Amino acid sequence: MLRAFFLALCLSLGLNLPAVSADVPPDVLARTTSQEVLAILKADKDIQRGDLSKIYELVEAKVLPNFDFNRMTQLAMGRHWPKASAQQKQVLVAEFRNLLVRTYATSLTEFSSQSVEFKNFSMKPEDTEVVVRSEIRQPGGQPISIDYSMYKTAFGWKVYDVTIDNVSLVTNYRATFANTIRQSGIDGLIKTLSAQSAKGGSKPASAKPAARSGS
Repeated sequence: MLRAFFLALCLSLGLNLPAVSADVPPDVLARTTSQEVLAILKADKDIQRGDLSKIYELVEAKVLPNFDFNRMTQLAMGRHWPKASAQQKQVLVAEFRNLLVRTYATSLTEFSSQSVEFKNFSMKPEDTEVVVRSEIRQPGGQPISIDYSMYKTAFGWKVYDVTIDNVSLVTNYRATFANTIRQSGIDGLIKTLSAQSAKGGSKPASAKPAARSGS
């Protein structure tokens, strides 16, 4: 599931638009960037060869601005979030972010000939939360449905969950987090996330929590 998730990010939400993106509708934000992302992935030989330093730079500069990791972590923690101290919350966001970045970097090197198709989209002017639906097409394989749950912030539309073939990324992690917390507490979850993240080798360029953007 995670590899499909991060490949989807790479294809459809991999590049943030300029500062004017705050006024760009969520479906346009995703649709407009997809072709540019595809072109970069097909042309960048260093990424295709698995240059992790360049991949991490790409992720940090172009992918992460589209996601609210604070809100994603809070949702993944569920009822355990209020029980965490301010310091634990900060570390949880940082470690969860690092884990997702590493998984993304691995899947990015596996890109080949996939393509993305966005479904019809409509929203009301007053809507502040929407779902943008898309489908990843891969030669010789079944299409993968990818739904982006997004909400409007002062900095533009941000993704706070991704649903792949009807399985929510946040919900999936919530069950895993709850099980770990039940066995070893919140500090145990932090240690687990840190250990999983460390398996990827050198750390990404930034290990600081993402800035809070409206949540």
